[in-house]
Amino acid sequence: MKVYHLPNRVSGLIFDMDGTLYTHHEYAEHQNVVLIRRLAALRGLSYEAMKGQIDEYHRAWAQAHGGENLSLGNTMAALGIPIDESIRWRSELINPEAFLAPDTGLRSTLSAMKDLAGLAVVTNNPIDIARRTLSTLGVLDLFSAIVGLDTFRVSKPHDKSFLKAAEDLQARPENCIAIGDRYDIDIALPLKLGMGGILVSGVEDLPQILTILQKL
Repeated sequence: MKVYHLPNRVSGLIFDMDGTLYTHHEYAEHQNVVLIRRLAALRGLSYEAMKGQIDEYHRAWAQAHGGENLSLGNTMAALGIPIDESIRWRSELINPEAFLAPDTGLRSTLSAMKDLAGLAVVTNNPIDIARRTLSTLGVLDLFSAIVGLDTFRVSKPHDKSFLKAAEDLQARPENCIAIGDRYDIDIALPLKLGMGGILVSGVEDLPQILTILQKL
């Protein structure tokens, strides 16, 4: 875990979802595989060939942008798949219920966080997948705002998504903290917007964040 910036006053906590509110490598891989497999079928390629093209695009992007990472949603858009199509594919193919289960520890931590600040999720999945994921984890009712790929039809990082989360929490951006597992996707832009930022390795870091918040 790495803390980049903390506001003096915290009114909103804006979480990434996948890799942040749960740690499940098989489910994370499932999400990528089903989307790449669908794209491969559309292009008449093998999965391996399609993944090779995507990996090469990621390498070229990183080289041209100072080592930054690119989301799969933005990669697919660059490869000619409209955001609306990505939304439909994700809603059809991603199945959180097959991998995740209620997490009582997560619920306890988030409940304590909710006593300190409003909770929001900003995700590159559609809102229906976010709601299903949070429901499966047993924490949906704790979140006051969900901003998904279908909210503005843009993939993170995008200022509209983070500012919408702050607005829905009725919090000033400078009083929010973005929490996620990918710096370039989840943290870098919120920092530019004046928010706090905490990079996590996974859900196991959240109790430590709660301790930090309780000391502010």
